[in-house]
Amino acid sequence: MPKTTQKNASKKKHPSILALERFLPYRLSILSNRISGIIAETYKDKFALSITEWRIMAVLGEYPGASADEVSIKIQIEKSIISRALQKLLKRHLVLREVDENDRRRQNLKLTKTGEDVYRQIVPVSYDYEDRLLECFSTKERETFDALIDRLYKHAGVSLE
Repeated sequence: MPKTTQKNASKKKHPSILALERFLPYRLSILSNRISGIIAETYKDKFALSITEWRIMAVLGEYPGASADEVSIKIQIEKSIISRALQKLLKRHLVLREVDENDRRRQNLKLTKTGEDVYRQIVPVSYDYEDRLLECFSTKERETFDALIDRLYKHAGVSLE
């Protein structure tokens, strides 16, 4: 079966009414909202963190010393939202902001000792949730799903902008 190119896709005959419940961007958005909502409750109840706050901490756990701009790019959330969440993390002493020694204009962010402790507690909770979410797939289906998500992510970033 030949691959559908963007040129071929544009010639495809579509119905005149959009079936929103079958429209992939809508479905992905709704699924993301459901998943984020469930996990947000866990983070809020157990750790008093919002999803954005946890995502900042997750980036800093993996990339200590990242700037706020780098965090924003990694989690694809606008800078004003990052800034508000970051202020809360700084106030709670979960994140530390330091001026870069080599570039005085740059501020590096890292988890504090308390932030690292919270991070180490949340990571297994996150992986457990992911495992429960994906248990509806066999091992082979999960591998295929991961590969398809990776391919779609790459395609959406390159081909569709």
